[in-house]
Amino acid sequence: MARRARLLMIQGTSSGAGKSTLVTGLCRVFSDAGYSVAPYKAQNMSSNLYQTEDGGKMARAQAIQAVAARVQPGVSMNPVLLRPLGDYRSEVLVNGRFYAEMHAKDYYSKFALQQGLPVALKALDCLRREHDIVVMEGAGSPAEVNIAKYDIANMLVAERVRSPVIIVADIERGGCFASIVGTMQLLKAKHRALVKGFLINKFRGDQSLLEPAIKQMHAMTKKRVLGVIPKIDFDLPEEDSLTGGPSRPDLPQESWDWQIDLLAKAIRESVDISQLEEVAGI
Repeated sequence: MARRARLLMIQGTSSGAGKSTLVTGLCRVFSDAGYSVAPYKAQNMSSNLYQTEDGGKMARAQAIQAVAARVQPGVSMNPVLLRPLGDYRSEVLVNGRFYAEMHAKDYYSKFALQQGLPVALKALDCLRREHDIVVMEGAGSPAEVNIAKYDIANMLVAERVRSPVIIVADIERGGCFASIVGTMQLLKAKHRALVKGFLINKFRGDQSLLEPAIKQMHAMTKKRVLGVIPKIDFDLPEEDSLTGGPSRPDLPQESWDWQIDLLAKAIRESVDISQLEEVAGI
């Protein structure tokens, strides 16, 4: 029987919620468990690029995730890449190669569904034939209702491949529970059904104080919180400039591994990995 990787998709209530970090850590957790793992992000917008051995370009975040999975970074892990140029224009790269320079309006109306989605699905299918698990990352929020019908980075891909989705929220920013409930309410019913649980990220303090809110959120959404992840201090390169924090020198690539292990350890200690495996059908 042909290989067909199991899928798990991490989406977030906003940019900066911790999707990239969690995918990185989970790639290492599953790799440590003996699985062949690959990361995947259908469409990324980033100025922080990585050049593959064959000269292709991909987002550096997916390259770090590949290192976490102990596989060679490849453009199929990030088949559609937007490098912002300013004034709502981006350089569009498809499978690691320059495709066109586009205005955001043209990207959504002429490219995303017509060319972007088929390319993204084909790349994912290639990864599924080569690995046991593909850990997928969404972009921004799946509840951006103004662009939801063009959003190939989140629920459109999850729906096409029937991937279970875990939604992560950043509690450090405040409004964590409202953002989770609001996200669920804005999703279409068929997309809410794909969501199998939530992760609360960047928590500092007494976890017991969260219990009343977690119970109320469960009553409203009928979905479980699968883990509360502490604030983790690490030095891996940021995905992009959206974090808004002070800039810092990038950690050299040869030092990525031990930082990834720090993330994996924190995730193992705070997330019910057996429940995530059950969700993914592993």
